Amino acid sequence: MTIEPARSTGSVDTTAPTRDRVIGRIADQLIARHPGHPLRVAVDGVTGAGKTTLARAIAAEVDRRGRPAIQLSMDGFHHPRAHRHRQGRDSALGYYQDAYDFPGFAHAVLLPLGPGGDHRYRRALIDLAEDRPVDEPPVTAPADAVLVVDGSFLQRPELAGLWDEVVFTDTSFPVARRRGTRRDTGLFGGLDRAEHAFDTRYHAACRHYLAEIDPAAHATIVVGNDDLDHPVLRRSGRP
Repeated sequence: MTIEPARSTGSVDTTAPTRDRVIGRIADQLIARHPGHPLRVAVDGVTGAGKTTLARAIAAEVDRRGRPAIQLSMDGFHHPRAHRHRQGRDSALGYYQDAYDFPGFAHAVLLPLGPGGDHRYRRALIDLAEDRPVDEPPVTAPADAVLVVDGSFLQRPELAGLWDEVVFTDTSFPVARRRGTRRDTGLFGGLDRAEHAFDTRYHAACRHYLAEIDPAAHATIVVGNDDLDHPVLRRSGRP
């Protein structure tokens, strides 16, 4: 069965959207792209924005439409703990500058899957929980695969020009804080500690990112994600 993808006009959908409808429109835009190598898609946004959930849904819908989908998380491309915390455990600048190994990620994933690459990529470089390197053999991606990667700061200069599409998950800070702190209460040993970490480190770093990069302005797709059941497709197409 051949599915005719919907053509993006760059217009905003003014009818009441449902989650399935928005995910479907994003998937249609992605599968309409045939760059001659795996399509590299970032799902960007602040901590707690709902990036991982959105990325999984997009990858599943792309696969349902007949294109092979690969879903990766930047959790597997952190720096080791000593590097991440070298500016202090609560440092917002330290999180922004030191958390992720963007050069390593580019060389292990985005460059091999880009123009002229051999399509052999790594699924992770580090086991984040164990804080140890992952030494697994590369995996070969189909030439028509759609790679969907969720993470923070994905439009940093280190990754400039290496994405074919960027989805920005636009969630307000109060909503993202509530989601993230409830999710991470066990990780930090209490809600108060989780809220402190978000206020002083994670969301402080995200505010720096928004001010420096303006990621929503440069994304090809922008999704308002305050309401998980009724996201809003704010932009679909090149800015």
